[in-house]
Amino acid sequence: MHLLALALTASLAIVPAAWAQTQHLHAISIHGTPKYGPDFKQLEYVNPDAPKGGEITLGGFGTFDSLHPFILRGVPAAGSGLTYDSLMTQVGDDPDTDYGVIAESVEVPADRSWATFKLRSEARFHDGRPITAADVAWTFETLTTKGAPVYRSYYGDVSKVEVVDERRVKFSFKNLDNRELIGNVGNLRILPRHYWQERDFEKPTLEPPLGSGHYRVEAVDPGRSIRYRRVEDHWAARLPINIGRFNFGGIRYEYYRDTAVSFEAFKAGAIDFRTENESKLWAEGYDVPAVRNGLIKREEFKTLNPRRPQGFVFNLRRPQFQDRRVRQALGYAFDFEWMNKSLFFGQYAKLASYFPSSEFAATGLPQGEELAILERYRGRVPDEVFTKEYMPPTTDGSGNLRDNVRHALRLLGEAGWQIKGGKLTNAKGETFQFEIISAQAGIDRVVLPFTKNLERLGITASLRIIDTAQYSNRMDNFDFDMVLGGAQQRASPGNEQREYWGSASADTRGGVNIGGIKDPVIDELAELVINAPNRDTLVQRTRALDRVLLWGYYMIPQFYEPATRIAYWDKFGRPAVTPKYTLGFTDTWWIDPAKAANLDQRKTSIRN
Repeated sequence: MHLLALALTASLAIVPAAWAQTQHLHAISIHGTPKYGPDFKQLEYVNPDAPKGGEITLGGFGTFDSLHPFILRGVPAAGSGLTYDSLMTQVGDDPDTDYGVIAESVEVPADRSWATFKLRSEARFHDGRPITAADVAWTFETLTTKGAPVYRSYYGDVSKVEVVDERRVKFSFKNLDNRELIGNVGNLRILPRHYWQERDFEKPTLEPPLGSGHYRVEAVDPGRSIRYRRVEDHWAARLPINIGRFNFGGIRYEYYRDTAVSFEAFKAGAIDFRTENESKLWAEGYDVPAVRNGLIKREEFKTLNPRRPQGFVFNLRRPQFQDRRVRQALGYAFDFEWMNKSLFFGQYAKLASYFPSSEFAATGLPQGEELAILERYRGRVPDEVFTKEYMPPTTDGSGNLRDNVRHALRLLGEAGWQIKGGKLTNAKGETFQFEIISAQAGIDRVVLPFTKNLERLGITASLRIIDTAQYSNRMDNFDFDMVLGGAQQRASPGNEQREYWGSASADTRGGVNIGGIKDPVIDELAELVINAPNRDTLVQRTRALDRVLLWGYYMIPQFYEPATRIAYWDKFGRPAVTPKYTLGFTDTWWIDPAKAANLDQRKTSIRN
């Protein structure tokens, strides 16, 4: 891809006629119209009078060795994105729309074949230099040639980038049906060309970067902590999109290598806010004086986003997992009912979709438009897609898996595996064994009951806990047999589906198709999702994709949390309205000075 020089040429005579057929927009929607019009004053879910200042401390897990989140190498520090602004941004109550930030407006023709972003004249990097169209074009070319591999495929439908003048940059597209592409380009975080000209973009660095966001890096203790400071005179602070937002004066991340130590730090007041992912802790760990006396608040909240699924993800690059019957058989060794009752205090819901708790989840049998979509692939997808509702294996919760074991052994036998001398063995005499890797301490509660059940099938499966750097490296190189994972879905599925499941990303180092799925049908369904012309069709196409993924047995579904669980020290204020698609903690909450002072007094009284 080539950057073009400033491009007001002799073709000016035809430009006005072309522009007459275009729209100059303050926001761009995938489907429908923006919730907020061009003259909106603020978002509905913020407090415009929220006080600024104070510092919060959050917990980081593992370690970090880089402040450069745009490349594959290194483990970037938590909060790295705080230091950069983007052309446009999404909001918490209008997930189909992107609103201008650096971009004052976007010019779009009726066929969406291109988009020209006009930058705000006041947009600045932290060193005071203006953000220009040349910075935008350089950022795009650099990320798609030197950045993490995901950028190349995610922006694969961009055919050309042109610098029109100092404040206008034009993107041309080769897929005119990809309605979210303009918004995806708009979400590009813009980097300073002048800063990187003297540096190697492809190397990790711990040098605090030059950005343009509401926060800049203030202090770094490599691998241990990082602190961001709010930019007091930020150029975009008074834009309507930012009123009442970015209220914390400082945000600090303290890293802990053990989740148990992190929890103890929270209870001691060293961490201010925590998202709780462990059911046992949520049920039993918060019975402490600070909670009983109201110093620590606990809540469960739901959004309209699909919940995050969790499952055992097969690496299809491994020969033992390439037979669909084998993958199906291993699912019979996971006993959700027993685990949820015995280990998880009944807090989880059984997973039966890649888009759980959303309108995109496939249920029942396919009907109407979804059925018509799937009919194109009859004979190329499992017959069950049309004849059965997908449901994972079930048990009575007693721990008795006799029926499940019988079903699993039948499937394994059909796939050429038999138990010999207590070990599952194929015709070549190879025994069935594999390793599960994780960087999360305490995950043995989930994994070990599963591996124990696999022993009844003659399968030897082991769990290895490794550090975050090693885990990241092995994942980037697909050096694993099985991992715990699950793709977090958006409120409007789109281009990310190509990355999650597409054949092109299966062999891309650092790609997010971690299972290595390569199926032309799934490729086509992902493109149909990306190119959906309206919301109703998007729902039907996503359900079809969900159904084919489920019947491919690419993951052993485990569970999902019906609600997000949070705990925090009672020092915060928050808007009266919570947005439908996000909690908005770092975005819209603030430190309440009166609450913070009272909290310090109450902490002292408890200690005494």
